[in-house]
Amino acid sequence: MSKKIKLTEAISIGIGGMVGGGIFAVLGLAVTLSKGGTPIAFLFAGILALITSYSYVKLSNTFPDRGGTVKFINQGFGKTIFSGGINNLLWVSYIIMLSLYASAFGSYAPNLLSLTGGELDFHIYASAIIILASIINYYSVKVVGMIESYAVVIKLVILIAFICVGLYGLMGNPNLEQLSPENWEAPLQLLTGGMVIFVAYEGFELIANSAPDIKNPKKNIARAYYISIIFVVLLYIIIAVVTVGSLPFDQIKTAEDYVLAEAAKPMLGQTGFTIITIAALISTFSAINASLYGGSRVSYEIAEDDELPHQFTYQLWNQPIGLLITSILTLILTNTLKLESISTAGSVGFLFIFAMVNFVGFKLSNKTNSIKALPLIGFVLCTVATFVLLQQQYTSNRTGVIISISIMGSCFLIEYLYKWFESNRK
Repeated sequence: MSKKIKLTEAISIGIGGMVGGGIFAVLGLAVTLSKGGTPIAFLFAGILALITSYSYVKLSNTFPDRGGTVKFINQGFGKTIFSGGINNLLWVSYIIMLSLYASAFGSYAPNLLSLTGGELDFHIYASAIIILASIINYYSVKVVGMIESYAVVIKLVILIAFICVGLYGLMGNPNLEQLSPENWEAPLQLLTGGMVIFVAYEGFELIANSAPDIKNPKKNIARAYYISIIFVVLLYIIIAVVTVGSLPFDQIKTAEDYVLAEAAKPMLGQTGFTIITIAALISTFSAINASLYGGSRVSYEIAEDDELPHQFTYQLWNQPIGLLITSILTLILTNTLKLESISTAGSVGFLFIFAMVNFVGFKLSNKTNSIKALPLIGFVLCTVATFVLLQQQYTSNRTGVIISISIMGSCFLIEYLYKWFESNRK
């Protein structure tokens, strides 16, 4: 019998999933897009995550399953080409998230130890950390869990210390006026900024995978979702306030990929920069570790439901074959795409998946005993956010938009071809 997960552990799964590499990877990008309105952009994204979590709470209580999102989609749409396409997109979105975390690791690491002094450092570090995490996943899933539980504590302690020192250091800082409304971008641009960085919140859906093992599920599943999301929304908003209030915009733009470490410099000098860099490396490493495990599980679940070839349930060196495929695809994406394109593709993928989970929540509201309006609002908001993001990014980041649409199209096409092939073979 598996060990029951307590409320505190369930909350730490949600917080650990969200405060992975996301904030370290996308904070600079958020400030570049939203300027002084960055805290508002994080709030927009957080509200969307909170509304969506209502559907997750109800579905997790009604259909507790380790397949999490995969199972909810199949409950709502049946095992069709459409549901298979969405589930494939979930797996690919995990791979995109892994690329985002690896990119963050590759951007922070050379600040501690430069190997070649050039861009090659990024590729060496980003690739090495993916390979190391893959080896650990093959070696022992227990080790993955152990690393994750320690990493959650370390990164939260460092981030909260950064906030405390940062808020104290804001007093009298001339950059504080950057937060005033005249330095905010237009409302639509703020919304876009929030949606590009939506990937920083997607990790709450990991709670769904542990729903069958949560103690006293009727009370604790809802608490785990809501407490972890509200905590992370507040954490991100305060981090955004400290960052924008500490550094001039041009400096944030220059240090976009490692801005959190740069923001620690005015208060703590080079020591602060080093501490935050170490926190970023621990966070992104633990996020890569956990997401590799999650990604390989998703591909296994999809294959078990016959929405991917059954070969994906095969074991290779004691782990599902999906682990190796996930690692290889992550290496390719990390070394070929720019951070903004990766972030856009990840956010588009998860916004669309969450729109569909909200739709399932609406469709099955009688079964799940839900207030019908909330999943419907979530569905409408996620759908509108997806289109706003694609439309706004099309002018500034056309590559990211083309990649996002191509990935979504490919996921459905692969499912269609697989189902067609299978029906012709029988």
